[in-house]
Amino acid sequence: QVQLVESGGGLVQAGGSLRLSCAASGRIVSTYAMGWFRQAPGKEREFVAAISRSGGNKYYAEFGKGRFAISRDKAENTMYLQMNRLRPEDTAAYYCAAGPIDSGSSIYTESGYHYWGQGTQVTVSS
Repeated sequence: QVQLVESGGGLVQAGGSLRLSCAASGRIVSTYAMGWFRQAPGKEREFVAAISRSGGNKYYAEFGKGRFAISRDKAENTMYLQMNRLRPEDTAAYYCAAGPIDSGSSIYTESGYHYWGQGTQVTVSS
C-alpha cells in the first residue's frame, strides 16, 4: 500500500517562496512517476508538475515554468516542489500523486496517477 503525505504549505506574501514535500511510504513508489496537482476553490484540479521515476525527466505546467522546481530523493522516498515568486493566483490546495506512468500525455492528467495525498494548503497574499 502506498501512502503519500504532503507538508510545507502555509501563508506567504506575493513574491515569496515555499517548498512543499511529499513523503511516500511503500517500496513500489520508487518505480512510479510522481506529480503535483492543485485545486483552487471553485475550480477543477489542475496539473502543476511531475517527475519521472528516475528523476531525469521533469514536466511543468506553463504557469510554473521558471518559478517552480520539482525534485525527488529516492533514498528518502520524498518528492519536493520548490515554488518561487509566488502569486495570489497560486493559492490552492496542493496534492501529490504517484502512478505507474513515466511519459506521454498521461503524466499531465489525474487519471495517470493511482495514489494521492490529502493535500496541503498554500495561500499567497497580495
